[in-house]
Amino acid sequence: MGGSQCAGAVLMVRPRNFGFNAETASSNRFQRPGGSEQTAVHAQAEFDAFAAALAGEGITVCIAPDSDEPRKPDAVFPNNWVSFHADGTVVLYPMQAPNRRTERRREVIDCVVRDTGFRVRRTVDLTHHEKAGRFLEGTGSLVLDHVERVAYACRSARTDEDVARDWAHAMDYQLELFTARDARGTPIYHTNVVMSIGTRMAVVALENIDADDRRRIAKRLDAERELLPIDDAEMAGFAGNVLELGTWDEYLGDMRILVISATAQRSLPAQKYARLYASVDAVLAVPIDVIERHGGGSVRCMLAEVFLP
Repeated sequence: MGGSQCAGAVLMVRPRNFGFNAETASSNRFQRPGGSEQTAVHAQAEFDAFAAALAGEGITVCIAPDSDEPRKPDAVFPNNWVSFHADGTVVLYPMQAPNRRTERRREVIDCVVRDTGFRVRRTVDLTHHEKAGRFLEGTGSLVLDHVERVAYACRSARTDEDVARDWAHAMDYQLELFTARDARGTPIYHTNVVMSIGTRMAVVALENIDADDRRRIAKRLDAERELLPIDDAEMAGFAGNVLELGTWDEYLGDMRILVISATAQRSLPAQKYARLYASVDAVLAVPIDVIERHGGGSVRCMLAEVFLP
């Protein structure tokens, strides 16, 4: 079996030119057009408050600055292009939108090494798949059970089966593929909107998973964890786009902290939220309304976990 489910360190990229990305809008139905000249400023304020709140909970936060040029409206979502694993592996991922490929910068990885002590021992570079129009957008496309070494992936324009199999082979994970759609029947663009896996609980939009796949996925998840099913409206409120992190307290010892957006918190009825709260030691709820509205991603998308040995 694998290591800890929860990282104690994260990479965040402070956005410089955040805004609605027209190149990703066709596959991401969670994005909303609009905004103003102040949108980027509001996004930076949300980012800064979020990063400070994480650090206040004892999470190691590496903040990498975005570069001025080229303009990268989605730079705030680094988990789509890079992942850092406990054996020292760094994975670089193929991205669908050309303007998102410019987010991959060596300086960001150097920042992680400097600020967290992560040591790069191996790089798995999957970016060559972009030339063939095949994509796998990091831990947006893959939701990982690090303990059982299972990778869950819902098929979409941004999550190619063959690339997912390449990843699973390189990383020695079992792959569980499935199809998931929103209420209008549109394939859901990223797996991490559909589900999240913590130490004791898995949150999953079961009814959005195709009937042919639903029982298999539920059975696999339920074998190791309690399941918290969410419905389409709760998924649309980003209740599946949450992330459990680990920290240590000198009085309480190992702590599990669930990071959730204020939007997602509001979307859950009291009974479901109580179950979620009971599965961890603490909940950190942060308001990131502007980033969610125009970026189409929530807290999980903003965090690239850094697993240290």
